[in-house]
Amino acid sequence: MTTLARRGWVPDGVELLVRDVACATAEADAAAVARRIAAAVERNRAIHDEECFNLNPAANVMNPAAEALLASGLGTRPSLGYPGEKYEMGLEGVEEVEIVAAALAAEIFDAAFAEIRVGSGALANLYAFMAVCRPGDAVIVPPAAIGGHVTHHAAGCAGLYGLAIHEAPVDADGYTVDPGGLRDLVRDVRPRMITVGGSLNLFPHPTGAIREIADTVGATVLFDAAHQCGMIAGRAWPNPLDEGAHLMTMSTYKSLGGPAGGLIVTRDADLAERLDRIAFPGLTANFDAGRVAALAMALLDWRTFGRDYAAEMVAVSQALAEALAVRDLPVFETPRGRTESHQFAMDAAPFGGGQRMARHLREAGLLTCGIGLPRPPVAGDMNGLRFGTPEIVRRGVGAGDVAELATLVADGLRADDPARVAPRTARMRRRFTGLRFVRS
Repeated sequence: MTTLARRGWVPDGVELLVRDVACATAEADAAAVARRIAAAVERNRAIHDEECFNLNPAANVMNPAAEALLASGLGTRPSLGYPGEKYEMGLEGVEEVEIVAAALAAEIFDAAFAEIRVGSGALANLYAFMAVCRPGDAVIVPPAAIGGHVTHHAAGCAGLYGLAIHEAPVDADGYTVDPGGLRDLVRDVRPRMITVGGSLNLFPHPTGAIREIADTVGATVLFDAAHQCGMIAGRAWPNPLDEGAHLMTMSTYKSLGGPAGGLIVTRDADLAERLDRIAFPGLTANFDAGRVAALAMALLDWRTFGRDYAAEMVAVSQALAEALAVRDLPVFETPRGRTESHQFAMDAAPFGGGQRMARHLREAGLLTCGIGLPRPPVAGDMNGLRFGTPEIVRRGVGAGDVAELATLVADGLRADDPARVAPRTARMRRRFTGLRFVRS
């Protein structure tokens, strides 16, 4: 029997699960494996559509019309080159989809150029690093204490590409970069690029001030909008391109509510040309045209409902944060408040760490995850827990529902056996069967 080999660098618990499933797959016939795949897909559907509330800001649900395009037959069609000059023949439909998606992305984000072939938000960041920097160049990035993403750090694509990474000074009150400290660091390290944005964004970032500082050394400003793209598309937050960012990268499946993938927008023709050449003939070559069609359909929702959806995400986020604070839970707060975003956080130290809290809440049917905060560290864990509203708002949860939801969170966190809260969560969850802010 040939199966996956053991990976000595992976935690033992992970490998035990992997080997159990891999060995069962190797020993079963094709029909049994097919049944197992179908059962796993059904289990995923039940978790997210019936049993749990997904409070992870990285999660959302797609317009069914967009999701259907992922299985429309486009994804298996190789599509090399520019629309109108493809290497393969018979791609007239794919070419039109590609143009429509790029045009909608440029429209929604007030950009002049859009690179829609990128496979993920992480790859979008790599494209941006490659377009601007060379290995060994200095970059200044947000630290993990204010949600700085791994792709900007040594373990992610910035480090793998060989960039010299310097962490930006922190404005803890704004949960963002401190422009005054940044000015001094820029003078010392003379970066090729400064990045803004991260995995938790509570208040608008000082992008304009960062651009002014970047200009003193000719640095490029990259705004990573992986989480904030919905806030920006819905005009709930300022557009970083208006404030001076040279380019903006993003994931397309989080607050944007599209398929898994990446997107880059800019108003700079020179940057757009370099990104184009990285995409083809560089790193992308063929891409999933079904994903691009789904992205185009998802972007149409923003043309129609963008302002209302973004505003509702913020309103529900603020209401839920308040409801949790009223229940004496340690919601993270600064002198500026708790949040002006679709995201907020909780101090995880009283509960032993963010991932520990997330595992506890999972048993109660509430899906969350840890995050870094500008607070003392928690040994062996993250010191914060993040919450987000993209999925619950799209599923119909409003400000009038948050008191009941906050009680479930509080009870789940304080329960010795959080699984006893799960039936109550499921009963509430089953009341929300439709989707809002999507074109039918």
